Amino acid sequence: MTFQSITTTRRAFLQGAGLVIGIAVAPKAFAASVSQGVPAGGGSALPQMNAFVKVGTDDTVTILSKHIEFGQGPFTGLATLIAEELDADWSQMRAVHSPADDKVYANLMFGLQGTGGSSAIANSYEQYRTAGATARAMLVAAAAEEWGVPATEITVSKGRIKHAASGKESGFGALADNAAQQTPPAEPKLKDPKDFLLIGHDLPKLDTVEKSTGKAIYTLDVLADNMLVAVVAHAGHFGATVKSFDDAEARKVPGVVDVKQVSQGVAVYADNTFAALKGRAALKIEWDLSKAETRSSSELTADFAKKFSEKGLEAANRGDVGKAFSEPGVQTLEAEIVFPFLAHAPMEPLDAAFVMGEDGILDVYNGAQFPGMDHMTVAKIVGLDPSKVRLNTQLAGGSFGRRAQFGSPYMQEAAEVYKASGGTRPLKHMWTREDDIRGGYYRPMYLHRMKGAVDANGRIVAWDQIIVGQSIMGKASTDIDETSVEGASTLPYAVSNLRVISHNVPLNIPPLWWRSVGHTHTGFAVETFLDELMQKVGKDPVEGRLAMLTEQPRHAGVLRKVAEMADWGSAVPEGRERGVAVVQSFGTYVSQIVEVSRGDGELPRVHKVWCAVDCGQPINPNVIRAQMEGGVGYGLGAVLFDEVTLGKGGKIMQSNFHDYRSIRINEMPHVEVEVIASTEKPTGVGEPGVPPIGPAVANAWRRLTGAPVRRLPILPGGVS
Repeated sequence: MTFQSITTTRRAFLQGAGLVIGIAVAPKAFAASVSQGVPAGGGSALPQMNAFVKVGTDDTVTILSKHIEFGQGPFTGLATLIAEELDADWSQMRAVHSPADDKVYANLMFGLQGTGGSSAIANSYEQYRTAGATARAMLVAAAAEEWGVPATEITVSKGRIKHAASGKESGFGALADNAAQQTPPAEPKLKDPKDFLLIGHDLPKLDTVEKSTGKAIYTLDVLADNMLVAVVAHAGHFGATVKSFDDAEARKVPGVVDVKQVSQGVAVYADNTFAALKGRAALKIEWDLSKAETRSSSELTADFAKKFSEKGLEAANRGDVGKAFSEPGVQTLEAEIVFPFLAHAPMEPLDAAFVMGEDGILDVYNGAQFPGMDHMTVAKIVGLDPSKVRLNTQLAGGSFGRRAQFGSPYMQEAAEVYKASGGTRPLKHMWTREDDIRGGYYRPMYLHRMKGAVDANGRIVAWDQIIVGQSIMGKASTDIDETSVEGASTLPYAVSNLRVISHNVPLNIPPLWWRSVGHTHTGFAVETFLDELMQKVGKDPVEGRLAMLTEQPRHAGVLRKVAEMADWGSAVPEGRERGVAVVQSFGTYVSQIVEVSRGDGELPRVHKVWCAVDCGQPINPNVIRAQMEGGVGYGLGAVLFDEVTLGKGGKIMQSNFHDYRSIRINEMPHVEVEVIASTEKPTGVGEPGVPPIGPAVANAWRRLTGAPVRRLPILPGGVS
């Protein structure tokens, strides 16, 4: 079997290893972790040590990232943590994905191996620092033994190990093999943050050059000799199943090899992608809609609205909301806001490759956000012992939550398609852009009903909010799904009378978290409604918020900083307005101010965005700024243009970037980001840049036009 494109694999990485260190748990439990052995498929080098950091004989330091790299920066962030404690030079650092193993490489917040919830750095902060400190201690011990000097007299700086008194000096590589035989310290000493040399400083991302030059390997690049390409014809309605199909015309397409029915639809196998797609288009399928969702988006909206008058689940209830609304002299405001289904639309659609090796090991290549789960799913479906399946996590072209599916439904389909083929040839299973946009697992549709009261002194004295939507976590109608109410039930503003009610609505449409999860809609609803209440009583949006955030110093801190950055209160160019929002999500505090004018087609044109972020101890400000900028672009495209709609009979209407489009480069505003200095533990930055941009734009738009935004996207369809 000859690979045509694979240039970086875990197997090749482990050949010729020098020093390999592993930390599976928190620092105090490190001694126990080294006896767990190399995870399944992890290679034979140094079998008594699992792998988080490898020191090669060429002085390079390669970290094994337990978190997938799909643009959000864990390769660079985790390498920074190790390099800091190892006292390595940044030019030495490399990164690859770790093997799939839910025990050794568990996300310490999840209990299984997975990337999500902006947790990559937050859960790994001490773990990867400890891995670096352990490697440093073992290298020093090796040097002390070889040179016959006390370890306490040895220093390490920028990748060089030195003993000043004897003049001896070495790089890491020359000592790596000996270091691997040293007993790792049970509790290696970590640096005091005041001594950090790399953490908190701008460093170039490790994967930038390969991605910029086209050398980076994604699942789409994985090819093998004699490889089949398979695509599946899916129903145009959620919940529909195959009633019957005619594949006669499909089999006539040159290059089509076979057609098989699978649980998810009808699979077409071909010698190349073009033939597979052409064969799929030639299929004649009759679908059974008896269990399908046949309501349109407008019908679903009407049904959701009926829930407002029904008894729901109390997500928050403090004070006496009813009494507060009945007090004399209060002014009230009401609003209903509709949030559509949203697709994730990453640049690389879902895909996977299956290659059976001569050693009887099935190699699976995919952008695995939950590698252990994907690994076990494939093994179960193809009928192999898990030790006979090796999952190779690849770089992925985005995700935004799309690849993080409990139960691995995409890999279920891919594995079933591979099994149905007979497994006699390598196979690439692919989704097209249309498959992806129409594939479900959307950010659910939500409706919010808001009611607020302001007293004679302009204080918000009552807040009543009802949220209707599908439970991402699959909660029953009797159980609160915190992802539906987060950011609302935990309202940071000082409102003495607060009530938040939730309704879980079951639908035959598979839901999934979308970048920043519940904060995608609660952040918008809270920040726009609050802003509207303040405008009603003539309060400044920044000063009014600060007055209600006296018990929330980190909210107030980013709000003050962004107001300073934008010179809030200064004159705004004619024809423009500014809006502000502040949202805490995943432990990170972000405030944004935008400057907006009327663009083509009466669409908001966003010229500038100022952004202040407090994510605790910054690891790499360069990555933090990039993630805030990316969050602005992603969130802005969604709030301006994006919705997945179900038409008459429940048919999915959107299909590709022409009708579910991303923001274009000429529409991207100038973004200025300030990272707040902090000694708090680090929190995530992959998602928190998204929630504030929508309400900030809507607030500016309302002040510019006089029209509040009650439905997203702001103007459906945008401009061509």
